[in-house]
Amino acid sequence: MDTLPLPARPNLEQYRKRAKDLVAAARSSDESAVHAWAAHWLRALAASLGLTPSPFVQQSMERASAEIERRVRRETSRATSFTLADAQHLIAQAHGFENWARFAEHLRRQAHGDSPFEAAADAVVHGDVATLERLLSTDPALVRARSERVHRATLLHYVAANGVEDFRQRTPPNAVTVARLLLERGADVDALASSYGADRYQTTMNLLVSSTHPASAGVQSLLVETLLDFGAAIDGLDGDSSPLMTALAFGYRDAAETLVERGARVDGIVAAAAMGRADLVARMMLDGSTLAPGTRLVGPIWFRLPADPKLHIELGFVWACKLGRADVAHLMLDRGVSPHARDNHDMTALHWAAASGLATVVDRLIATGAPLEARNHWGGTVLTSTLHFAFYMPYAGVDYVPIIAQLVNAGADVAAVDPFPTGNAVIDGVLRPS
Repeated sequence: MDTLPLPARPNLEQYRKRAKDLVAAARSSDESAVHAWAAHWLRALAASLGLTPSPFVQQSMERASAEIERRVRRETSRATSFTLADAQHLIAQAHGFENWARFAEHLRRQAHGDSPFEAAADAVVHGDVATLERLLSTDPALVRARSERVHRATLLHYVAANGVEDFRQRTPPNAVTVARLLLERGADVDALASSYGADRYQTTMNLLVSSTHPASAGVQSLLVETLLDFGAAIDGLDGDSSPLMTALAFGYRDAAETLVERGARVDGIVAAAAMGRADLVARMMLDGSTLAPGTRLVGPIWFRLPADPKLHIELGFVWACKLGRADVAHLMLDRGVSPHARDNHDMTALHWAAASGLATVVDRLIATGAPLEARNHWGGTVLTSTLHFAFYMPYAGVDYVPIIAQLVNAGADVAAVDPFPTGNAVIDGVLRPS
């Protein structure tokens, strides 16, 4: 569930009343009562924060309230009635706490100004070095303290801007200075949070190389360097290449290249292909389903990729297209990889080759029978997916007009484009020339 922010001086009694109001709404004969309760809560919360939430925080708040509505409907559909304890539990969870008792205790401390971790977390995400230095000097143990929220993050985890409460997922321009200060004061560089399953992958490094905020701020690779300078496990806590595989899975090429430059292992066909290592791919891959003897099967753990050489070859091929590695993509096609290969989001090699602007790979894939109308996890064809990248997630330096023309000329179904016209006169002219 997305995490709702708290005002600087929260009032526990107000939250108790809000829980009682939720019970009344849940038991009301008015089917819109819970929705009205949630809408009122969001308005009151925004007002209590004293500012207009950013679009990111606003969306997070709306998702959290929608989740509460869904869960209230689920609870009230059961034989037992929706109780005050149920309402309190949902409100606590919406703020990132395991239960009402922990939430209430947190509110009591924060109301009395006794929440140095909260103040320090705010200082980290806003780049307020002076405040952070003062708090750490007053309480040196704070640098290894953990959030009371379910994710149990340390202050260093907040530098990754991932896996912590949504309203604190931001990266200040001086994030490297903040990270270095925490590490110099004794932060555990490989401490584990409980962000996504409480497993062995919730280090600051793994969270960092899968986070859009430091990448957008232009400091992701610099933060990778900083963590490595202070001894972060470059190949992951279990030596399974999790930082590199994570960076590649999320498409952060610069972060991946920084890891490799600093000595991260490039094991297995997936990483070799995604990193553009044609020499390693040529050595590892015999044909479209066979790897050379002794080649390790190293895949992203969370994919649960079976130990099947063909699947590893195909994922490596798709990621080569995703990461803009044209030479490797051609090499793998020469060796017989399937042009129908796709990733865990049903993005095919052709989806990614078009998105990353690999015109020669696009031509070859189409010529070898790659499906133009294959649908990805979100329902996008190759053409509509490419338009999405062109408008909302463009790869640097890619001219999408000739790529779109390639797809249209190859017979892509332009009727799938919705809305049309798109609002871009040049692209509209390519899609449906007058």
